[in-house]
Amino acid sequence: MGSIDGLDLGTFGVYTFDFEVQPAARIRESVRELEEQGWRALWIPELLGRDAFTHAGYLLSCTEQMRIINGIAQIWSRGARWAYGAGLLLADAYPDRHVLGLGFGGGQGPGTKPLAAMTAYLDEMDALATPNPMPKAPMRRIMAAYGPKMLELAGERTAGAQTYHVNVAHTAQAREILGADAFLGVEHAVLFESDPGKARAIAREHLHIYLNTPYNIAKFRRLGYSEEEIAGGSDRIVDDLVFWGDLDTIIEKLHAHVEAGADHVAVQVIGIEPGESAMPYWRMLGEALLPRGGKA
Repeated sequence: MGSIDGLDLGTFGVYTFDFEVQPAARIRESVRELEEQGWRALWIPELLGRDAFTHAGYLLSCTEQMRIINGIAQIWSRGARWAYGAGLLLADAYPDRHVLGLGFGGGQGPGTKPLAAMTAYLDEMDALATPNPMPKAPMRRIMAAYGPKMLELAGERTAGAQTYHVNVAHTAQAREILGADAFLGVEHAVLFESDPGKARAIAREHLHIYLNTPYNIAKFRRLGYSEEEIAGGSDRIVDDLVFWGDLDTIIEKLHAHVEAGADHVAVQVIGIEPGESAMPYWRMLGEALLPRGGKA
């Protein structure tokens, strides 16, 4: 469970935007604390200006065993040659500790077809001749995928797929499309708030940008939500995409993704007030999700 081409990520990992807004010294302190808690895998986005590979390299340099996964490195941020070269260097410098997660992302121009763009990017990567030395450990590559055709591409051309803001039913569908052997990693947001009104208000604020962008709206329509549910942030979509409540409730819901076919669940803690730390929640989650002695 949780393996990408022999690289063990564990069943549960950390997904966080926190390091996009922390200075380097705080990042070092935070990621080392997560590693000490026993978390084996850390997923990072590329959204607020920090380059995916610089970010991953710094986190790898700050830790000793933690696996760092780009979730995602946007294909619009750099050409395929540079993504390939960066991936090779990280695989060489940090054997068996980095996963290159590629994704269509949000920088596309009008009329661009996600499937065609991803296919062309992978074609270019796979056709490259490079003077860069090949690492002894393999460069592992996965991609963000939601629809059936993109999931098929992920299974055929990479080690598997990663998903973001999906429901448990999608995880089961994705597993069926990918087959038994491909990796399936699922991000899911959690919120430690048991009051339904407060929890849903915080969750709606977190989901607002996703519920109002065409690319994500199309994804949610494929997940079975109506236009009215998406536009209004219905209780159903909020409850499906953000697991809120007490620890036991959240843990039970996270395990539902594993039961549906996920190899790995990357947990994103939301609802942290500015200036506060999510570390107490990561420690609490780690004690509940990780095997005794740590190492998810």
